[in-house]
Amino acid sequence: MKQSIVIADDHLLIAKAISAMIDGFRDFHVLYEVENGLKLQEKFKQPQNIPDIVLLDVSMPHMDGFETAFWLKTHHPEVAIMALSVQDDEQSLLKMIRNGAKGYLLKNVHPAELENALHTLRTKGMYFPEWAASRIVLTLSAGEHKAEQDITISAREQEFLTHACTELTYKEIAEKMFCSPRTVESYRDALFEKLKMKTRTALALYAVKTGLVKL
Repeated sequence: MKQSIVIADDHLLIAKAISAMIDGFRDFHVLYEVENGLKLQEKFKQPQNIPDIVLLDVSMPHMDGFETAFWLKTHHPEVAIMALSVQDDEQSLLKMIRNGAKGYLLKNVHPAELENALHTLRTKGMYFPEWAASRIVLTLSAGEHKAEQDITISAREQEFLTHACTELTYKEIAEKMFCSPRTVESYRDALFEKLKMKTRTALALYAVKTGLVKL
C-alpha cells in the first residue's frame, strides 16, 4: 500500500511541483497541499485527511513550520514530519527537530534523494542528510563532547542504541530487550550523560555518524 503524504508550503508552484514528483514515486502518493499550518489543522479535522507523512515548509505565513511541527507532535505523533526548507542554518534545523521533525531536506534536493529520504523515514523513523547529521552532532555536543575513545558504551547500551534508531516506542524497545521500560530509560539516561546529549534523535544520529549502528 502506498504511503500518503501531505505537502504544507505557501509557494503553490513549488508545492505542485513536489506533488507531481512524489506521485511519480512507486510507494508514495500525495493527498493534498495546503498553504500553512492553520489550513493543515482544518484538514486534519477529517480522519481521511490525516496522512502518514507531512512534508513541511519551515517558512510559511500565519502558522509557520516550527509551530505546525509542534502541533503535529502534540496532537498527531503518529504522523512523521519531514521538514523542507531553503534554510540550512543550525538554528532552524535544531528547532525543527525539537518541535518534532524526523527529517530535514533542502528544497534543491535531487528527486532520487527525496524518494530515498521518504523510504528511510518510514522504515527507520528518521532521515537526515550528511550535512544535517554532522551539524546536529557537533551542535548538541556544544564543545562538551568527549573523545570517542574516552567513552565506554556497554553491550546493552549498544543494543538500546540500535533500537533507538528505529521508530519503536520505548515500551516496544523494552519488549525487544526483554526488560522493563524503566530499565530502557536508564540506558537512555546513561547515554545522555555519557554523550552530553538530550534527545533520542541526537543519540540516533550520533550512533549512525560514528558507525555504532549501521542502517
